[in-house]
Amino acid sequence: MDALENQLKEARFLAEEADKKYDEVARKLAMVEADLERAEERAEAGESKIVELEEELRVVGNNLKSLEVSEEKANQREEEYKNQIKTLTTRLKEAEARAEFAERSVQKLQKEVDRLEDELVHEKEKYKYICDDLDLTFTELIEKN
Repeated sequence: MDALENQLKEARFLAEEADKKYDEVARKLAMVEADLERAEERAEAGESKIVELEEELRVVGNNLKSLEVSEEKANQREEEYKNQIKTLTTRLKEAEARAEFAERSVQKLQKEVDRLEDELVHEKEKYKYICDDLDLTFTELIEKN
């Protein structure tokens, strides 16, 4: 009987120890479950943040592609403008050279016109002198007759 009572005490002690361990494990399990729940919430928040960031990344990627296309077009327009500037600069130089030549030609022609006008005035004076001389000669002839 004593042995059975000792075994019973020992079994009760072991049962109490097992209950304590069970309570401890249950408490740890509850803590782990709470940690798991928080971790799952953080994981869900992280996943939604990943989805948002992927969407933002896609938008940024599209914007980047659009900007690259715009940059390429701008570079093409810049090249076209540079070519136009070169062409216009060449044409301007040619026009300036033609204008300079035309101005020199006008100056030469103006000198020639001035010379011819002077010559015309001189010839008119000679003509007038000859006319006056002829009139005088006719008058003398008429008076003699």
